[in-house]
Amino acid sequence: MNSPQITVYSATWCAFCHAAMDYFDKLGVTYTDKDVEKDPTAGMEAVEKSGQRGIPVIDIDGEIIIGFDKPKIDAALKARNLA
Repeated sequence: MNSPQITVYSATWCAFCHAAMDYFDKLGVTYTDKDVEKDPTAGMEAVEKSGQRGIPVIDIDGEIIIGFDKPKIDAALKARNLA
């Protein structure tokens, strides 16, 4: 079984982005960090996936979560047996 793909679209100055990544680190969940400032393509991906320009945009196996929404993150992780 493949492990779920998790991507965090972030920027270095974004406190909620860091909070989300710190949370994944604490849980021991592997994710890919895409900095939308360093990589404009990642920024466009985040907008396409979320329909808006705010960050963080968290993609957990195709489920899009906007912002550091802990209950939604926990539910998405639990649904994939990651938490």
